[in-house]
Amino acid sequence: MIEMDANHCQVVEQSLTGGRALDEQTFASLAILSDRLERVKSLGGSFAHVGFSPAAKGLLRTQRNAVAVG
Repeated sequence: MIEMDANHCQVVEQSLTGGRALDEQTFASLAILSDRLERVKSLGGSFAHVGFSPAAKGLLRTQRNAVAVG
């Protein structure tokens, strides 16, 4: 499981640094990490203030603003 988590982190990191294109895998990994982040935040205490970097937050906004063209 840790290896899979690291893979999602690597996919997002590489997309943020230009090492790979923003693609479906990037946004799928970001969605998985977002879900896991919300679970960590729900633990409360010190975890309540854990969040994504500004760059990752920008990527989330990009994903939300994307329009499907077919």
